[in-house]
Formats: sequence, structure tokens, C-alpha cells
Amino acid sequence: MFSLAQSAHIRGNVGEPIPNPLKSLSRLEVEFRRGEFSLAVAGPGTGKSLFAAFLAMHGNIPVLYFSADSTAATQVSRCTAMITGDDSKVVKAALLGNEFEEYEAVLGDRWWVRFNFSARPTLDEIETTLICYLEIFGCFPYLSVVDNVTNVDTGEVGDAESFTFGLEGLCEYLNDMARETGSHVLGLHHTTGEHSDGLKPIPLSGIKGKIGRVPALVITIHKEVDGMDCRILNFSPVKNREGFEDSSGNTYASYRLNRSNLRLEEIDGDLMAYSA
Repeated sequence: MFSLAQSAHIRGNVGEPIPNPLKSLSRLEVEFRRGEFSLAVAGPGTGKSLFAAFLAMHGNIPVLYFSADSTAATQVSRCTAMITGDDSKVVKAALLGNEFEEYEAVLGDRWWVRFNFSARPTLDEIETTLICYLEIFGCFPYLSVVDNVTNVDTGEVGDAESFTFGLEGLCEYLNDMARETGSHVLGLHHTTGEHSDGLKPIPLSGIKGKIGRVPALVITIHKEVDGMDCRILNFSPVKNREGFEDSSGNTYASYRLNRSNLRLEEIDGDLMAYSA
């Protein structure tokens, strides 16, 4: 039991935001704070994994990324392109052709960004990996990514009700994990069927399994495609305990996805966040 004054001294690093490259989202009072659990929700192929990797590569902070949804070759080529600005296809060709030496020194600077590529990690494996990270580096990661939460093995799932119950329990676990480690835990998740094409704003009610109760922050992502290989990704804060939120999804910050180096680029430095 702690007084308010005592609580101010025991909080540690909890509540501190990690470096955020998404300035327009920051203008909507969205920050990724240590000790908190968030969800990024989008349809398949919209770009939620690119968003998570872009956040993880920014600031050179301690990161642990559970990449159940993407292979090592995919993540290495994506992240290398984001870091260097080189074309991701050129990077992947160098990787697969065993001509990757020129990139290894650059990647070496991200020595405390670590990946787990288990396709179906259990809660025990997640916990063991976190303990190993602490043992190696003397601290827990500032950012922990779970890509995707539905890939985590939480036991047998029989029907829709038990599926939702299992996801709720997993969210409780990830929230506790954030509290105990002082990490910002970012889970990636899917939408309900009617929002799976990702072409219109996704409300809070569009989260698959309706698991928006536990996270401190929920961002939904939808896209705009112009038919000329240009893609805009729109980020809607549909839940935000620390700032602005619009549960309809109609208020969002927009970014151009650079299809070459996979970076998210500010479209307009003065006017980025708006209501649809």
C-alpha cells in the first residue's frame, strides 16, 4: 500500500514514452508509453507489421519482437531497408544471394533489437525469452511486439466464445507483462470480417473478438490506394487513456508508405491529422 507521494517514487520508467517517429500521430496525443499495453488493428496486408517494424527500428532502443507472422528473411529485408533507405527488393536479393556483408555492420548497431521467430509461441516461451533478454542485456526491452496476438498458443480453442475468452485472457497477460517489465507491449491484431478489406475507417467495435477493454491504447489502420502504386496508411486512435480518442475511427493521422524503403513518410508537416 503506497501513498501518492510514495507512488511517484516507485513508478520507475513506467509512463515514459518511447521514441515515436510518427509526429502527426503524436499531435493526436498518441504516445507508446512504457508499462502499457496497446493494440494495432488492421485487415490482412494493410501494413500493421510494417508499422510495428518501423516503430521498432526508430530510436535504437531495446526491442524484443515476437515475429510469428513473418519469417527471418522478410523481417531482415524490411528492417534493413527502413534503416538504410535502400530498396527492400535490392536488400532481399543481397540477403538471398549471400551478398549481405555491406549491411551487416549497419545491422550490428541495432544489437539490442532481438527477434523470436516461433510460429506459435506459448506464454511460457514468451516469458522465458523475456527473462533471457534481461539476463543478456541487464534490462527488459523498452518495446515488446507480439505479431500477431492470435498466433500465441494459449491452449485449446473450441468455439467462438472460448476464442474470445482466450484472447481476453491473453490481453490480461500482456497487460501484466507490460506492468512487470516496464516495456511498452504492442500487440498486432485483426479486424472483424466487414472491415477486413481495410479500405475505410475501422471503429473500436471492428476489433476481432471485441477485445478493446484491456489495452490502454488501440489504433486501427486503414489504407488508400490510388492505382498508381501509391499507398496512404491512416492511423485512428479509437481508444486512448492518455489523450485524444475517437471510437468511430473517423479521426486519423495519414502517412505515405514509401514502397521502396518501406518507411512511413509525413504527408504534410502542418496539417496531418483530421476528421473524415
